[in-house]
Amino acid sequence: MTEQLQAPQSTKLRDTDYLVLLSRQFPSIATASTEVINLSAILNLPKGTEHFISDIHGEWESFNHVMRNASGVIRNKIEDIFGSTLMEKEKRTLATLIYYPDEKLEEIEKDGRMSDDWYRITLFRLLQVCKLVSTKYTRSKVRKALPKDFSYILEELIHENENMLNKGEYYHKIIESIIELDRAKAFIIAISELIQRLSVDRLHILGDIYDRGSGADKVMDSLMEYHSLDITWGNHDILWMGAAAGSMACIANVVRIQARYDNLDVLEDSYGINLMPLAQLAMDVYDNANLEKFMPRGDTLADKSQKEIDLIAKMHKAMAIIQFKVEGQLIKAHPEFHMEERLLLDKIHLEDGTVTLASGDYPLNDTDFPTLDPNDPYALTQEEEWAMHRITQSFKNSNRLDEHIRFLFSKGSMYLTFNGNLLFHGCMPLNEDGSFMALDIDGERYEGQRAFQKFEQMARLAYFSREEAEKDLGRNIMWYMWCGEKSPLFGKKRMTTFERYFVDDKTTHVEEKNPYFDLREDPEVLGRIFADFGLCYENAHIINGHVPVKVKKGENPVKSAGKVLVIDGGFAKAYQKETGIAGYTLIYNSKGMHLASHEPFESTQVAIEEEKDILSTTTVVEKTKARQLISDTDIGKELKNQVSDLKQLLEAYRGGLIKEGKSR
Repeated sequence: MTEQLQAPQSTKLRDTDYLVLLSRQFPSIATASTEVINLSAILNLPKGTEHFISDIHGEWESFNHVMRNASGVIRNKIEDIFGSTLMEKEKRTLATLIYYPDEKLEEIEKDGRMSDDWYRITLFRLLQVCKLVSTKYTRSKVRKALPKDFSYILEELIHENENMLNKGEYYHKIIESIIELDRAKAFIIAISELIQRLSVDRLHILGDIYDRGSGADKVMDSLMEYHSLDITWGNHDILWMGAAAGSMACIANVVRIQARYDNLDVLEDSYGINLMPLAQLAMDVYDNANLEKFMPRGDTLADKSQKEIDLIAKMHKAMAIIQFKVEGQLIKAHPEFHMEERLLLDKIHLEDGTVTLASGDYPLNDTDFPTLDPNDPYALTQEEEWAMHRITQSFKNSNRLDEHIRFLFSKGSMYLTFNGNLLFHGCMPLNEDGSFMALDIDGERYEGQRAFQKFEQMARLAYFSREEAEKDLGRNIMWYMWCGEKSPLFGKKRMTTFERYFVDDKTTHVEEKNPYFDLREDPEVLGRIFADFGLCYENAHIINGHVPVKVKKGENPVKSAGKVLVIDGGFAKAYQKETGIAGYTLIYNSKGMHLASHEPFESTQVAIEEEKDILSTTTVVEKTKARQLISDTDIGKELKNQVSDLKQLLEAYRGGLIKEGKSR
């Protein structure tokens, strides 16, 4: 055990205690010095590559491909290495093999193209790519990423120098042995997955993993296996988080949206949510309903019978009405939300088929409201209440949903500052004059960064608190975060869901954006935002998604002279007609920032069989004057602090304040 000597009066006891603890990890001058040397060397490596992706919206196949091809980075590396030495067809095959090694190997074997020569050539090419993507990292970091079965072999091959005397035959023999022992396929799979992993040092997801597409659960599964990532929550994510916490208002919205996009299978098959009570209610109550506005959308409708489609539409309408009722109850219970304008069920006039909105009276396109009690329009019927009770219990008891939501809490937050960039999903809620909007929560006012922090705290209380009053308030705040005017995740004055279903006049469908979206062009406003989050205006950027960038109409994702980057380019197929593209990836490496815009992805099958990659166009957003090193990053700051602490420990050893122990 390390002994502590009497420190001079000038040395603070707290500092000495810390150094004593540090000495247990580095018990001698030699071990502490070695670590200082190692950390100092790491600080001079190039900064790792960060990828930023937003608004995935359940588009599993597109997202999976972008993850596998590292947003086009791997294809670029192949081009850098092989250039004109390989034909275009050979480069496409190599890229596809790296993206989908299992499937591509199976196809090549069926085609009879496999041979010992093919293996030798392919292994050589893969090793060249792997060497290039590993150059940014220390041997230690690469070693930790190596697959267990081939760790020693890969380490030898990645760091080999073919021109070294007496080594060439050794390395060639390794390759020959891999082929002779019938391990070439497994080795190709292992090295391909390693290339994918080393191509991106850290992944930032800027919200909206859920809704619209049918593969959000698969996206979550893949993120849970990713080596290094963080998530800033989007409004659709918080909606699912609130639903899992038991908020009936959030549950109603989730189920309605899943019905709208023909994704009820995600709830039933992927998460085990029992929707039979809703189906029974829908068939009993809405059997002869006007379903025109509630017909589902989606690519899989062709596989369904008209009877199945009609049932989904009935469930859709049933849940929409339940949603308006439970939201109305919540709005009445929280006058501090100031959402009385959204109380519309009591403004319906069935006698003349109109509804009174803030802007006047409008005709309804549907007057079939069989569960609406004119004397108490926000009360659930006994059947609706029973269905919601059963569905709520199902949400709260879904093990797989709980696993995914806990991951969102563990890796996620309302905002993140990382390497000088401010990451959030939607906006900073502002008043017309550019001041921060303030929200009253539980008797206290919050604005700016404090509001983000309070929203996050309330979400965590909703899911993890043991106090029912805290959980209930947290659940209600989570619903407000989905659609409230002062929510940084929503960023609009109001959500016009009722109007979009029941009023044909499209002027009533408009959802007015928060003033932030205009004021973000003002350097003074941006300066206040950066200062509030402790960032320096000179080097800072806001990176967010939420509002699709309509590229085909001439919109630019780069705002405010490059200080704001909006990277929602339309992963969701529902938005691609408006955006004209299929998503963005912002790539931030040691040389600067690049924005990759992706063309629509056809399918995984086509990508493998026809070797069709996602076409990505890369634009330079910002180029650094000098190549950024790890010392310039947040991790670099931590490493510098560690070096400083270790140097103090060395002084304590040499000054006799702490005795050296035994090196382990």
